[in-house]
Amino acid sequence: MSHRRLEVVRERHPAYVVWELTLACDHACTHCGSRAARARDDELTTEEALGVVGELAEMGAREVVLIGGEAYLHEGFLEIVAALSAAGIRPTMTTGGLGITPELASAMAEAGMHSVSVSIDGLEATHDRMRSRPGSFAAATRALATLRAAGITVASNINVNRLNRGDLEALYDHLRDAGIRAWQIQITAPLGRAADRPDLLLQPWDLLDVLPRVAALKARAFEDDIRIMPGNNLGYFGPEEALLRSLAPAGRDHWSGCQAGMFVLGIESNGDVKGCPSLQSADYVGGNLRSRTLAEIWASTRLTFNTRRTVEDLGGFCRTCDFAEVCRGGCTFTAHAILGRPGDNPFCHYRARQLAKANLRERLVPVARAPGRPFDHGRFEIVREAFDAPDPVAPPERLVRIRRPATV
Repeated sequence: MSHRRLEVVRERHPAYVVWELTLACDHACTHCGSRAARARDDELTTEEALGVVGELAEMGAREVVLIGGEAYLHEGFLEIVAALSAAGIRPTMTTGGLGITPELASAMAEAGMHSVSVSIDGLEATHDRMRSRPGSFAAATRALATLRAAGITVASNINVNRLNRGDLEALYDHLRDAGIRAWQIQITAPLGRAADRPDLLLQPWDLLDVLPRVAALKARAFEDDIRIMPGNNLGYFGPEEALLRSLAPAGRDHWSGCQAGMFVLGIESNGDVKGCPSLQSADYVGGNLRSRTLAEIWASTRLTFNTRRTVEDLGGFCRTCDFAEVCRGGCTFTAHAILGRPGDNPFCHYRARQLAKANLRERLVPVARAPGRPFDHGRFEIVREAFDAPDPVAPPERLVRIRRPATV
């Protein structure tokens, strides 16, 4: 197997940008990677943000996803949406939906908002528990209807974990009936507040249950004209890979490696820039927009790491994997959140299947706590054990019996 450097087939540019306008939030979600609640002390003003829109246009951005906290809590929210639209950049948004009123939805549509994804993390009891707010599920569901009435395309997204994985099929039915056009499914990574709750996280072998179910839902969704797509940390290279990654039922797409700093960009509300919105700020911020231009930051070594990553940079199972050269360790921020560095990612469907065929599984054991800052992480060790060993994390009544795969 060659250990050559990644060949950049297309010229890298920040085509897809996720922009945290503020850390102010009307939720306090148990799994929030940014630990959102209050605005940062040094967030970009509306005038500064409008200047950033111009830089994004010059760099060839095609879509900007506005997030928070809650993006609509930034005083310049609607002005920024309008400026993005006027610059030829598609404005979209991810929201908890609590404050989406008919008036706000109409104003968003008038400003040029293209589509909105409302985060719904399970059925009512599960969602409200994860969002730490009774009534949150009802508000999120109402937001979908309110946005649709204003003429905005609606989608949804979910972080899958041990609390909500049993809700997937029933939640799909609920979201289909609510009129979504797309659903993004990713797993809860031990980032931010989720790092403080290791019992919430899936264990790597749980993918043997979750991935086939997501694939079955995607097959159903094609018939309903709904696009289900996996997040960057859900996969990889199991028998359902092409179905999971493709935009058509007979597609042959597959995971092609982390796109952070390649075609993806993240902006924090204080102007810090990194290659992906979920990357750990302490390790991946390449500069601040108040002191450097976006073009200068885009060229920094903290954003170009994916142009240099090779198989030799990987560790553990990932280094010897059959798909190492194309995958290069899967999602960077997820792997880093587990071991404190990228390149060895136990949240991999192929890896779990290969180990299970040898009657083995990997268990994540927390060994260091997160310090309590936005986009921080603790540290885990990976323990290999017999596949049928008792699960020390989940209560017995919540265990799901998972069969080992007979073939890859």
